[in-house]
Order: sequence, then C-alpha cells, then structure tokens
Amino acid sequence: MTEVVPGEHRSLPVPDGLEGMRLDAALARLFGLSRTVAAGVIESGDVYLDGSPAAKSDRVSGGAWLDVTLPAPPAPPTANPEPVPGLRVVYSDDHIVVVDKPVGVAAHPSPGWTGPTVVGGVAAMGYRIATSGAAERQGVVHRLDAGTTGLMVLATSERAYTLLKRAFKEREVSKVYHALVQGHPDPSRGTIDAPIDRHPSSDWRFAVVAGGKPSVTHYDTLEAFRAASLLEVTLETGRTHQIRVHFSALRHPCVGDLTYGADPTLSARLGLTRQWLHAMRLGFDHPDTGEWVEFTSEYPADLQAALDTVRAES
Repeated sequence: MTEVVPGEHRSLPVPDGLEGMRLDAALARLFGLSRTVAAGVIESGDVYLDGSPAAKSDRVSGGAWLDVTLPAPPAPPTANPEPVPGLRVVYSDDHIVVVDKPVGVAAHPSPGWTGPTVVGGVAAMGYRIATSGAAERQGVVHRLDAGTTGLMVLATSERAYTLLKRAFKEREVSKVYHALVQGHPDPSRGTIDAPIDRHPSSDWRFAVVAGGKPSVTHYDTLEAFRAASLLEVTLETGRTHQIRVHFSALRHPCVGDLTYGADPTLSARLGLTRQWLHAMRLGFDHPDTGEWVEFTSEYPADLQAALDTVRAES
C-alpha cells in the first residue's frame, strides 16, 4: 500500500496487480482508503486516468497513468465531543468500555455522516479511548449500523485493542442478535452461507454477490407470529449489513428495513422507522484477565412496542 500524505497530489502508474479493478476499488487498495472515501474523491473530480477525468466505475489498466489529490483527514473525533442522549455505559474498566448504543448513532465518524457517534459520546463522558486504529475510529474493534441498537465494546488500552481485534478476526467473540423478520423462514432453524459484497448498482447497499466475501449467519426461530418471526441470530463473520442482507436475500427482510425490501405498510403500522434488529448479547475473553465476560441488553422502546403489536395481532 502506498503511504498516504493527506492533501498531497500523487502521479503514478497503475500497478499491474490492479488490472481490471473498478477505479474506486483500486484507489482504496492503493492508498488504504475506504471504498466510500475513494468514491468521493473520484466524484469530486480529483482523479484523472491518462489525463482524463475518471468515473468510479471505470476499469483500470496496468500502466495507465493515475493523477489523484488525496483527501484531507477528518477532524479528530474527540476534538469537540458532545454527549449522546441514550448512550449508556454497561461496563468499564482500565481496558474496555461496553456501551448500549441507541438508534441513530454511528459507531465512529465517517464521510457524509453528521450525526452523533459512539466514539464522540464515550469521549464526552470522560473516557479515554485507545489510540490504535485509523484516526476516525481509534479504539473501535467492531461496529453496529446507525439504525441497529445494542451492545458494542471499545478498547481503552492499546493491549486491549490488539487482543480484541484479534478475537473478532478469529471469531472468538459471541455476538447474539434478535431480529424480527417478515414471514416465516423455512427451515425455522438454519444457516445462511452466502457471500456478500457491495450491491452492483448501489454503493450504499450490499447484496449477496457471487465472488463476494464469505459470510455465514446462523438463526433460530424464537417465536412465530401471523406476519413475522422473532429470530435469535449469531454470526460467524461480521460483514457490513450482514444480517439485513442475508434475510433480505431469503425474502424475509427485517421488519422496518425499507432499504432491504421490508413492507412499508407493515413498518408504518408498527411505528417503525428503522430495521427491527438488536445486538442483545456480547461475550468475549477479557483482554486483561482472560476471563469470559458477557453482557446483555434489553429491547429499546420502539422495538418492544412493535413486538407487542405483532404478538397482539397474532
């Protein structure tokens, strides 16, 4: 990966190893950017291929001449931390902070997101987060979607960051979600093993795509109602939007998840403006003591109200 100096103009040939890649993917690989940031740089007109303005979907050829002005770094997330209403610390010590994340809060700052973040909220409460990781997500070892509620752990020591990142990568962490999905999955207990990558026509969505990243989801039906089923879901992998994408692919999207095909009429009747998905249990070996620790979270009010309504209608 090429060393990045933010704001610097770079001119270089496209390496042969990137032959045939989309330009946004090639930029991300070459400069260590996220795919979203790379696409933004291209759309802002800061990228030329062989002297011509480029589009993010252009395919690159080895040896083609690339001119790019790298983006300026985001402001440090803790520069002006503001309290995040509803963000609750479940547990903290010298190594970790476990939080219960409310809806509408992103894990960390990112391009285009102007709302509250877990990183900023924790900093506003006086916690010092580990400095390991990219500038905008220091101390973050895993993420939840802004519209998904529940448990997250952040590292407050460098050792904890290293050990927790390794634990998540090696699938040694127990992540249990509850999801209310439309209809009744058949079988009622099963495994979804389907690769996920960016949606071929919508960069902000993901989809089951041949050749995507391996993605495995296990589920078990806890309750079946007339219009929906309450599932317990565990993950072997942690792809972006994994649960939402997998159940959408089965034609059983999370109730309220209009992005992935949920019924808007049902969503409105239940008063839902986001997906019914909650990270309700999180367990891992404590990075200092090595002892297994586990935390649980109750359903937030909007999800509980929707579930009560579905039960009453069955």
